[in-house]
Amino acid sequence: MTYRAPINDMLLALNHGAGLQAAVNAGHYGDFDSDLTAAVLEEAGRFATDVLAPLNRIGDEAGIKLDNDSVTTAPGWPDAYRRWTAAGWNAVSGPEAFGGQGLPLAINAACTEIWSASNIAFGLCPLLTLSAIEALDAHGSESLKKIYLEKMVSGEWTGTMQVTEPHAGSDVGALRSRAERAADGSYRITGTKIFITYGDHDMTDNIVHFVLARLPDAPPGTKGISLFLIPKFLVNADGSLGARNDIYPSGVEHKLGMHASPTCTMTMGDKGGAIGYLIGEENRGMLCMFTMMNQARLAVGLEGVGIADRAYQQALAYAQQRRQGRAIAATGGGMDAIIAHPDIKRMLMQMRALTAAARTICYATAVALDVSVRATDAKARSEAAARGALLTPIAKAFSTDIGNEVTSLGIQIHGGMGYIEETGAAQHYRDARLTSIYEGTNGIQSIDLVMRKLAANGGASAWALLDELSDIVKRVEASNDPAFGTAGAKLRDAVGSLERASRWLLERIASAPNDALAGATPYLRLFGSTLGGCKLAEEALAARTLGEGHGDPQRYATLARFFAENISVHAGSLERTVMDGADAVTGADAVLLA
Repeated sequence: MTYRAPINDMLLALNHGAGLQAAVNAGHYGDFDSDLTAAVLEEAGRFATDVLAPLNRIGDEAGIKLDNDSVTTAPGWPDAYRRWTAAGWNAVSGPEAFGGQGLPLAINAACTEIWSASNIAFGLCPLLTLSAIEALDAHGSESLKKIYLEKMVSGEWTGTMQVTEPHAGSDVGALRSRAERAADGSYRITGTKIFITYGDHDMTDNIVHFVLARLPDAPPGTKGISLFLIPKFLVNADGSLGARNDIYPSGVEHKLGMHASPTCTMTMGDKGGAIGYLIGEENRGMLCMFTMMNQARLAVGLEGVGIADRAYQQALAYAQQRRQGRAIAATGGGMDAIIAHPDIKRMLMQMRALTAAARTICYATAVALDVSVRATDAKARSEAAARGALLTPIAKAFSTDIGNEVTSLGIQIHGGMGYIEETGAAQHYRDARLTSIYEGTNGIQSIDLVMRKLAANGGASAWALLDELSDIVKRVEASNDPAFGTAGAKLRDAVGSLERASRWLLERIASAPNDALAGATPYLRLFGSTLGGCKLAEEALAARTLGEGHGDPQRYATLARFFAENISVHAGSLERTVMDGADAVTGADAVLLA
C-alpha cells in the first residue's frame, strides 16, 4: 500500500500539543500566517504520495553502486530529487537572505516526518543538508556563505556531516584526521571517515562536506578539533565548478536497511590532501558541529515518527483485509478480519498511540527551538532555548525507540507474512533499526539528558515543564469526560513518578554519578511516556473545544486514554528501576566478567 500523510492528526499535534498556535498568538512568530501550515502539509503529503512513496521499495531492492570513485543511486532517485528541489522543498525553512522561504522549523519538522514516512532513505539526504546549512549560516565566514549557502538552500548542492572514524565513534575526541595550514589561508585535510551518509551520489553536481579534523598543534581530545568545509568540486571565482577535490568514496557499506541511502567510507589525501576551509575558529569545531548535530538529532527523531506511522498505516490496512478465525459474538458465516480480534486492536492502538506521542514531542521540540531564535523577548528566547535543549535528547531517543517498537509490531500483525520481504513490513523494521544508533546512540542521548540537560540551572527547565504537565492533568480531571476513563489518575501518578525520579537523579549526579548513569535510559523512557501521555491528553482537550470540523473529538480522547492506561501506567516501575536498579548495574562486573 502507499502512504497518506495524516494531516488532521499532524495539525492537531503541531498547533495544540506542541504549542505552535499559542506561540503564534504570543507574537513569537512575528507575522507568520499559521493558516499556511495546512496548505504546506497537504502539498507535502501529495508530493510524498505521488513521487517518493513509489520509490521506497525500488530503492530497497536496487540499492546503490560504487564504481570508479562515484556512487550511482537507485533508479528514479535523481529525477525525484530534481522534482524535490524544483518544488522548493529543500528551502522551506532556509534563510530568506540566501533564497530560503524562512518558514518555521516546526513546519519543516512536520514535512520531515512526511518525507521519512514515505521514503526514509531519500529523506536522509536533505536532512543532513539542512543541518549543514544551519552550521554554515551560524558559524561560516561571509565569503563561504556567499559561495555555498544559496546553492545548498535551494538543494542544488547537498551537504554531509563527517565525524566518525574506524577508531573514533562515540568518542569523537579520538579522531585522527589531520589538517595542515596552507599559505593561501585554506587547509589540506588527510584521513579516512566511515559511515558517511550520502558521502557521494549522482543527484547533484556538487557535495559540500563538513569534516572534523585536527591541526598539528591542537590540544588533545575534543578541545583540539576543528571543522572544515570541503567541497567535492572546487568552486571557481565566477561560481562555476572547477577541479575535483581530493576526497573520494573508497567504499560503501552493505547494511541491514536503508539500502538506497549511500553510506560511504570517505578517503582524503591520496592526491596531496583535500582543500578545506575553516568553519568557525580553530580548535572550536565541536561547537560548530553540535549546531549540525542538534538539528540532525531532532530530524532523526522525526524519522522514527515517520517510519512508525508508515508501519501503522500498512498494518491497519492488512488487519482490515486479512481474515482469520471468528470474533467473539460474530454473526454470519465465514472468517472475520483480524482487526475484530482484541489483541490485534491492542497492538494497532499501541502503534498509533506511541507514534502520536512521539510526533508531539518532536513537534514541541521544534517549536521551542523556533521560539528560542524568533521571539523578541530575551527571557522568552532563553526559556525556549532551555526547553529545546531539554527536549532534544528525548525527541531523538524516545521517538526512534518507538520507531523500532512500532515497526516490530507491524511485522507481528502481519504474522508470517510480515517476515516475508514481499509485504514490505520487514523493510520498515530494517530501516528503522539504524535510527536509534546514528546521530548519537540512544544511550548517549539518555546520558546527555541526565548529566547535562536535567542538571542545567538546577533542573529549572524540567520543573517548569512538570508544572505544565500537572496543569494538563488538572484540566483532564476537571473535564469530567467519561471518554478519558482513568487517564487523569494515571497521568497524575506518572507526573509524580517523573518528579521523584528527577529529584533523585539530581542529588546523585555529583555524589554518585555512576548511579545516575545507570538510571539514565529508564529515566528517558519515563520522561517520554509521561510527557507523551500528557501531550495526547492536551490534544484531546483541544479537539473537544475545536469540534468535529477538526476531527472526531472522541477518537482523540480514546487515544489519550489508551496511552495513559497502557503506557504511562508503567511510570511507577520505571521510577523504581531508576532508583533501585543502579546497584545491580554498577555491580554487574561480577556477572559479565566472571
